[in-house]
This record gives sequence, structure tokens and C-alpha cells, in this order.
Amino acid sequence: MNSNSKPTILILCTGNSCRSHIGEGFLRAALGDAANVQSAGSKPAGFVHPLAIKVMAEVGIDISAHRSKPLTEFLQQPVHTVITVCGNADQSCPIFPGQLNRHHWPFFDPAKATGSDEEILKCFRTVRDEMLRVFDAYAAGLSDATKAR
Repeated sequence: MNSNSKPTILILCTGNSCRSHIGEGFLRAALGDAANVQSAGSKPAGFVHPLAIKVMAEVGIDISAHRSKPLTEFLQQPVHTVITVCGNADQSCPIFPGQLNRHHWPFFDPAKATGSDEEILKCFRTVRDEMLRVFDAYAAGLSDATKAR
């Protein structure tokens, strides 16, 4: 299967620094070469949060090479599925060429966590674990649908 025939799944949040990268990491790991999984933001922060990188490394997924990018990078290419992981991105999400599916799964923004370093890290881990359950279930459903064809 060449890259042009793979469906693009775009995960959006406002800053493209935490949640969208966590989701991208989980879907890439689960789907492998079956999809082109990307993430972007409506107002990208310009960096991937170090704690997002840390908590994903704890579960064996390396997102350290990801970059924060604007959703406008994807406006001229076919996007099969858009997944928004925060309310702001859901409200400002455009329709992409070829878009067939849209899902909105809001998660707390761990970058807004307060408290001690350990409390903030715990928040990142909690959000990561919540996202793992949702994205693993989604990936399993996609795999089942592909096998049924």
C-alpha cells in the first residue's frame, strides 16, 4: 500500500503540544502502516511539551521527533478522519478535503495542571492513560472494520 492510498487521520487540539501528540503516538503505534496519522493545532504552541514526551516514553512510545504544526498544513490534502481532543479545536475545526469522519473526544489539557512537579506529572499520566483507552478502542474498531471487508 503506498502512502497515497493510506487514509489520513488528523488529530487536532488548540496548541498541538500535548494531547494531539499523545493521540498521534498511540494511533501510530496501534495502526502501523495502515494509516497516515498526523496531528496539528488551531493555534500551535510551537513545541511538543516535554512532559508529554516523558509520559509517552514511559509506555514505550517515542514522540520526541514530533513537531507542533498548524492545521493549515493539511487544508489542501485529503483527510479521511478528523479527531478533535479539545473543545476549542472542535469549535474552530474546518472541513478538510475528502473528510469522511469526525470524532470529538475532549480530554483535560495537562499543560494547564497546577501543583507540585509530581502532581503535574501525575496529571499528564492520567490524561495519557485516559487517551490510551479511547485511542486503543478506536484503533481496534478500525482493524476490525478492515478485516471485515
